Formats: sequence, C-alpha cells, structure tokens
Amino acid sequence: MGQINSGGLFMTGDTVKTDSIDTFPKLLMENSRLRGNRPANREKDLGIWLTWTWEEVAEEVRAVACGLKKLGVKPEDKVSICGDNRPHLYWAISAVQAIGATPVPLYQDSVADEMQYIYEHAEAKYAIVEDQEQVDKLLEIKSKLPNLKHIIYEDARGMLHYEEEFLHDYATIQNDGRLYDTANPEYYKKSVDRGRGEDVAIILYTSGTTGRPKGVMLSYDNLIISAVNVNAREHLDENEEVLAYLSMAWIGDNMFSFAQAYVAGFCVCCPESGETVLDDLREIGPTFFFAPPRIFESILTTIMIRIDDAAKLKQKMFHYFMSVASRVGADILDGKPVSSKDSFLYWLGNILVFAPLRNVLGLSRAELCITAGEAIGPDIFKFYRSLGLNLKQLYGSTEASVFITIQPDGDVRFDSVGTPATDVEVKVTEENEVVFRGPGTFQAYYKNEEATRSAKDDDGWVRTGDAGIFDQDGHLKIIDRANDVSKLNDGTLFAPKYLENKLKFFPHIKEAVTFGHEKDYVAAFVNIDLESVGNWAEKQNLPYSGYTDLAGRASVGELIKECVEKVNTDLSKEDDLSGSQIRRFLILHKELDADDGELTRTRKVRRSAIAGRYTELIDALYSDRTHCPVEASVTFEDGRTGSIKADLQIHDIDTISMILTNVEAA
Repeated sequence: MGQINSGGLFMTGDTVKTDSIDTFPKLLMENSRLRGNRPANREKDLGIWLTWTWEEVAEEVRAVACGLKKLGVKPEDKVSICGDNRPHLYWAISAVQAIGATPVPLYQDSVADEMQYIYEHAEAKYAIVEDQEQVDKLLEIKSKLPNLKHIIYEDARGMLHYEEEFLHDYATIQNDGRLYDTANPEYYKKSVDRGRGEDVAIILYTSGTTGRPKGVMLSYDNLIISAVNVNAREHLDENEEVLAYLSMAWIGDNMFSFAQAYVAGFCVCCPESGETVLDDLREIGPTFFFAPPRIFESILTTIMIRIDDAAKLKQKMFHYFMSVASRVGADILDGKPVSSKDSFLYWLGNILVFAPLRNVLGLSRAELCITAGEAIGPDIFKFYRSLGLNLKQLYGSTEASVFITIQPDGDVRFDSVGTPATDVEVKVTEENEVVFRGPGTFQAYYKNEEATRSAKDDDGWVRTGDAGIFDQDGHLKIIDRANDVSKLNDGTLFAPKYLENKLKFFPHIKEAVTFGHEKDYVAAFVNIDLESVGNWAEKQNLPYSGYTDLAGRASVGELIKECVEKVNTDLSKEDDLSGSQIRRFLILHKELDADDGELTRTRKVRRSAIAGRYTELIDALYSDRTHCPVEASVTFEDGRTGSIKADLQIHDIDTISMILTNVEAA
C-alpha cells in the first residue's frame, strides 16, 4: 500500500519515489505504472459487470483531460460534476484536476433551483453530467447562468434531438482529446506535473442543514494524507473492493471511493442503478463497505420484514440466537473472553443464522464496515456488530476531509465515536463544543471569508457545532448538535437526535423529529416506514390507498405507540434523560422530503424549516387537543406540486414514572 511520509513523498513498499506524488492525477499515473493490470473500476451495465484496469483508467482520464483542454477549460475554471456513481464521472473529476481546474460535484437528486445557487456561487463554466435528466435540469436554468458555457453528457440515450451547440457527448470529447493528445504529446504530463499538494483539489458544498450550503475547499494534501492515514490504521490495501453508491457530492464518497482508492490502488465498483444497489452489493461482496446510518436502518427494516414473513420455527430460531448475539457477539468480535457455553451457542448461531444473513446482505467478505454522516442509534449499531460485522463509527465532517475520530479495533463502544484519527487533535471547549485540527483541515469556504473566520481560528482549530465529552479512556461521546441540545422547563436535559435515533431503531419508524426546548415535556413527529408498516397491514388484512391513508389509521397509531413506549422504558433507566420521555406524538400525513426543504440532500432534518412549516402541529402537541386538521403542499418527483389534507390524531403516552405513580396509588 502506498503512503506519504513527512516530506510529502509517495512510498510504495520500501521504495520512496524521488519526485513528489502529491495529487490524484500523479497517483493515477503511478497506479498505472505499478498495478496497471489490476482492476480499478467496475460498473454493471445491462446486467453485465464491465471492468477497467488502472492502465485503462489512466488512458481514459488522459483522453478526457485533453478533450476538456481543447474545449477551452482553463486552470482557474470550475467544472461541475453531477450524476449517479459512474466510472466516467470519477474519471471526469481526475481529468478536471489534471488540467489544473477544480471539480465541483453536485447532488444528483437536487432540483434545478438548488443547483442554480451552487452554479452561481461556484461560477461554474462547464458541466459534466450523467444523462438527459441532468441536462434537462440545466436547460431549465441555463438562461440564469451566464457563466455556464458548455454541458457534457455521458449517457447519450434520449439526446438525439437536442441540437444546442453548447451540448457535447462525453465520447466525442474523449475522441477530440485523443486527437489533441496526438498533436500535443507533451501537454498532459506537463499539466499534471504542475499540480502541487497545496493546490485546491475539489470544492464540496455542505448539505445546508442550518442555511445556505457553503463551498468547502480541500487541497490534495488534505485528502491524500487523510486517506494514507486511515488506510494504514484500518489495514486497507490494493486487494479491497468497495461499492460506490452514495452521492459523489458527499465528502464520504470522495474519500472512500476516490481518495482512498487512488492511494491504496483498490477497485471501486458502481451499481447499475439506485434501485439495484442491494442486489449489486450481493454480487460484488465488498471487503470494505461504508454507509450512513439511514442505509443500515433501511437494511434492518428489510431484515425484520423478512423475519416476520418467515415460518414460526425460523422466527424462534432467529430471535433465540439474536439474544445470544446481543449478549456476547460484540465481545467475541473484539476478541474478549466469553464463557464456553456462550462461545458454542454463538458458533452454532453463526452457522444457522448470522453467516447466512451476512451472505444475504452481501457482506460475507466485508472485513470493515464504516458508518458516518450522522450518529447511528446504539441499538442499531449493536445489532450489526452482534452479527459479526466489524461495523465501526467515525465522526467527521467535510471540513475535516472526513476524519476527526474513529473507533479503534478491539475497543469499539456503542456510546462513543472513538478516539482521534491519526495526526488529528481533538478537544472539547468549556462550552462543551468539539473542535479539531489536523492534516485534513479545510483551506477555507469558497468566497465566504466571514464564515471561514467563524469556523476556523488562526491556530487552525475548527469548530464543529457539536456538543461532546471525552470519557476517562479518551473516547469521544457526541451528545448532539450544540445548538440543538437544550433543557425542558424543569431543567431536564433534552437531546433530540439521541431520542430520534432510539425511535428509528424500530423498523416501523422511518423518521422522527422531537421537540422539547423550553417546553414542559417532549413531543414528537413520526414518519412511518411504508414498506414495514405496509407489510404489517397486509397481515392484518388492513386495506389502504397510500401513505397518508395508512398513517391515519388508528391501529397504526397503536403500533407506533408501542414503539414509543419501549423507548420511554429505555430512557427511564438513564439518569440524565429519564425526564425526557416522550409524552405526546403524532404521525405525519406525509413523508419528510428534501424536495420540500424538510431534509437536506444527505437526509438530515432541517429543524428550523420543520418548525416554521408545522407550527400549528407543534402547538397542538402542547395543547389539550386530540386531533389537528392539516393541509400541506408537496412536490412530486416530476416537479409538479399538490396538496394533502388529513386530520391527524395526537397520541398521549404515560411515561414510566407516571405508570409507577399510578401503580403505587392503586
């Protein structure tokens, strides 16, 4: 595995190159030289897996880079990249970097108006997109983007009758590039050699949880050194295979599917589509798998649905051995001693339940699984480690080039996010805010000096906005967003994300938003999981016409109430949070949606947007009302808008302390 020493030199085995290999285009050339015949990318197209070696990828990138040069791209230009995970788009990122320009990836599911802001702010002159869908979005806003000169599309399907002169086929750009390369054979290498580690490698826009997205400028040194460090710490090398299915605009994908792959030389596989990810996952069987908590929550929901549909004997076997796994599975995974009886039962459970389940999930070969993006619920985390999956949580941010802390092997704790990553310093301020500095610390926010000064001080310490504490063993515990942690009127600690994660452990609950700041008690909004609750409804012979109809059924309310009561039972055992048990909740009439501004593109809750949009519902939760009529506008996938009307029932729940008081009184 390659690594960078303190002088910034790329090392391969025991050999140190005399020239500095400190950019991704340089790493690509080195991978082509060292492991040219090894697979670099795979993509499933029409049911067939296609493979490109490192040598072939280097040739593809060279052709794209020269084609962009011929088209007019200059070193100071910004080039947007947008689409699903495709090898050609990853090559485009490297090609843009090779000629000294800066790639700016966008979330492919963003609506045109969202894209317009980033195009305007980044001053993007060129766009490389996947297909007709992305082209249509740009054509919708092109008149408002005077800087945008050319649009390149990779998938030509549906583009036959598009005659705009500024539209170009990716294949044509490559062909033009090969001709340019033949006529100017020295250009490409000279352009790559001009790159330096301190140069800006990419601009990644934040998800905009609390406001307008900010453009985070990361250098090659930020990304490459961070990748080197984590590859060494987690023992990742050229033999790994990963599945790239998360947005290319997310820092996690840029690190796991690009930076770490270029540094170690491993293979990155792209699924056929977003709908086939789980099937493609089983076919690839990655050795290294990463996913945000929402993916693990979704997979858990699917598992529990299948178990509910299984024969009674299989259900009993599953629940019995899962109780064994819950008790000792994590200790066995960490190499800690357990009794001979438990060791035998876990071994038997692995044969009958755990190994087959890992195989169904496509994770039989996974030696390392990482979750990041936001906190994962402890119960969900424990479930996967109990199965024998080496799932580890890291804490990071775009401004850190991902890595702030990561859980160490043999000491993975369900209530912490681990210890500081290699060469990263982390501390907690007197206000309990987590701050960090390290090799991945971002350069600045693009065109936003004020935000940069607010986030990063002169000594390089970056504010995270998260509240946390260190335990006595140096493990960091994140409580919640610093601005979100507050207190009820009686002084009880209120940590909304912690409560929401506990709710989302249940397969019937897809999303939750809790309230309690300066209130007398905690209340919640709940989104049901349509697949899970729909499966339950079928068994109950309960007909329904869609989400709104099903969510409004009284029996569904009782189903969710049981889940909330179990959460309250757990909270009653926690000294600091026993007073934040949920007293009232309602099931929303629609799913929270990024297109409606209620979630970010990484599916984080926009609390201020929800508070502003659903003020009447929140007020109803803190009144004596039992129902609340509502009408809300929604945005459909094709861009049309509509409205939904419903009469929402408000459910009351006795907390554990109230139940005990009633029992004592009786």
